[in-house]
Amino acid sequence: MKLIKAQVLGNDFLVLSQKDAKKISDLNTFSRLVCDRHFGVGADGLIITSLIKNKKDEASFRIFNHDGTEAEVSGNGLRCAAAYMYYFGLTESKKITFNTNAGVRGCELLKKDKTIYLLRIDMGIPTFSSREIPFDDGSEHEKLIDYDLTIGQKKYKVTCLSIGNPHCAVFLSSFPSRIEWHQMGREIESHPFFPKRTNVEFVKVVNRNEIEALFWERGVGETLASGSGACASAVASILKGLTDKRVKVKTSSGELIVEWEGDKIYQIGPVEVICEVNFVKEFQ
Repeated sequence: MKLIKAQVLGNDFLVLSQKDAKKISDLNTFSRLVCDRHFGVGADGLIITSLIKNKKDEASFRIFNHDGTEAEVSGNGLRCAAAYMYYFGLTESKKITFNTNAGVRGCELLKKDKTIYLLRIDMGIPTFSSREIPFDDGSEHEKLIDYDLTIGQKKYKVTCLSIGNPHCAVFLSSFPSRIEWHQMGREIESHPFFPKRTNVEFVKVVNRNEIEALFWERGVGETLASGSGACASAVASILKGLTDKRVKVKTSSGELIVEWEGDKIYQIGPVEVICEVNFVKEFQ
């Protein structure tokens, strides 16, 4: 069984073929074990992908978090899945369509330099209603912008949306200490108003074209970068009227470009294949 490890600005994934995944009886447990950074290979998540039969530009896509739970989609995960295809020479098409649990997502190869690929990802149409996110405080909301979310004695003004997976953005004038925003992320992720939990972004606006963001991912914790999180941060900034529709998102380890064109969100960023992995240990 062979896979690759790939990373996008430090957000790392293991990528496995659908053929090999069929040999695994429990993918949730397998993902949790193989993503463990001490007893497994180590990663933020596991991706399973393969080209659809008789297709050279269409592929399946599933993603599992570090804790073994399955997620809907991941922008950086899509990059890693595309890198898997190009690294092994499975397709020569510069455009690949991935069938995800959040719908169809397109990927375009812009540039290749050895094992580094620059890709433009179609992240789909963002949705904002409480039903679609989902968010449930007992009322219906068309949009959730600067909503007062209470945790203990504290209130956080949050802006919530879905990029195929749930997101909650908290805007700050300056970032708190790491231990503080970790605690905030943990509490918001599992707040009872989010029936499927949520990803959390802490956002600082630099100017009309640039923001900074920290990411607390559902089922993972802190990640150095997040594709869907960067999109959610940018979209939330645009919704609040703080930025234009093309935004540079600065993460702890680099930059991604997010564009809101028409209904859809697009994102440009790099992915690097780090290594091939051949299993010796039996994880399943």
